[in-house]
Amino acid sequence: MITLLAFLLTVAILIVVHELGHYAVARLAGVKVLRFSVGFGPILARRRDRHGTEWAVSAIPMGGYVKMLDEREGEVAPQDLPYAFNRQNVWRRSAIVLAGPVANFLLAILLFWALFIYGIPALKPILGEPPAGTAAQLAGIRAGESVLRVNDEAVASWQDLHWSMLRHGFGKDRVVLETRDEAGRLFQRRLDLSGLEREAREANLPKAAGLVRYMPPIAPVFDAVLPGSPAARAGLQAGDRVLAIDGIPVAQWDDMVARVRDAPGRAMDLEIERDGQRLARQVTPERAEEAGKAVGRIGAAPRIEAEVLERLHTQVSYGPVQAVSRALSKTWELSAFSLEMLGRMVLGQSSLKNIAGPVTIADYAGQSVKSGVASFVGFLALISISLGVLNLLPIPLLDGGHLLYYLAEILTGRPVPERVQAIGQRIGLALLGVLMFLALFNDLQRLLTQ
Repeated sequence: MITLLAFLLTVAILIVVHELGHYAVARLAGVKVLRFSVGFGPILARRRDRHGTEWAVSAIPMGGYVKMLDEREGEVAPQDLPYAFNRQNVWRRSAIVLAGPVANFLLAILLFWALFIYGIPALKPILGEPPAGTAAQLAGIRAGESVLRVNDEAVASWQDLHWSMLRHGFGKDRVVLETRDEAGRLFQRRLDLSGLEREAREANLPKAAGLVRYMPPIAPVFDAVLPGSPAARAGLQAGDRVLAIDGIPVAQWDDMVARVRDAPGRAMDLEIERDGQRLARQVTPERAEEAGKAVGRIGAAPRIEAEVLERLHTQVSYGPVQAVSRALSKTWELSAFSLEMLGRMVLGQSSLKNIAGPVTIADYAGQSVKSGVASFVGFLALISISLGVLNLLPIPLLDGGHLLYYLAEILTGRPVPERVQAIGQRIGLALLGVLMFLALFNDLQRLLTQ
């Protein structure tokens, strides 16, 4: 229910903002707006304002629309002709169409600005010991080093590190990290990414390069056991300390995790300590897919002391003026990266599996709500940028397709023939149909392989 409500709230906010952009500029341009609808299909509720605009909520909450007075869609009274959309000059029509995506970008800027002022809880970019043979290990990185820069771009959190690696390392052969060890010494770590396969890059580029989060030694003590999980079915409880697995002593949490991950679907004998007593339990890790590999999970979380968490976490925040600059640059970077990824998918340089549909978006919406207000606001900003970029693509039926027609009109001095527009609409409908099919297919595949 939380996931469903979060998804509906996300769609409602983004669609209302997008359509309000069209509506506001249409009113400024003197165009009469007949209806502003949130959702498609049969109208559930409606209200008419003093300007004659009908504000409606429709049955299918997967979008919305602004219906303007237009001779191409019905008869227009002679006195209303100056207020028809099709009677406006090409510059006004372009501004009205462009206003929707622009509103989404402005929303993202506003949300990021508020987040940067409020402060974003984040993990510090402290690196753990890289796996043998990875680019990070070959570059000489050692556990405890903090990343300061990626290719001269400042890094303040693990999220920044992940994003900077994507921007500077996706499709590139080398990345330079500036790091500082616990003694304060600075290093230039040059990561050779040329040997990484495309699938590994797309799944998790930092991890594929050997950049793993630093985790201090944690005792193998359960802090929480998920209801219905293999751990719960085995009778394990919060506070239990794991002493041995299959007769082999366990000293740290990471030791236990490694053993569990290597045993999907295989029963394991655990020796635990509870309230000073030694008990025997048998647990069978459930099978899960991770980067195409089967791993085991039991559904339990470790107990981590407050001082350890304090060392690993930080709060990234800025003043109101600096937050504006950060919000603008963040929105620009995400928009550019989205376009770059779309271009790579079109050219076959990136997998079409990266296309996500409503099921995945709903899942992330639910997860972000559960993680807190800051997480949900960040998610909203990201999806708002994606919606803005998507609508600017030069595909008929989308805002970008209309802008393409208007550009042709500006260059030729005459409107694109209606027959050409009709053909374009059919092509656009087919392209969007294929896109939706791929998105739903990827959604279902993710659900089945999780």
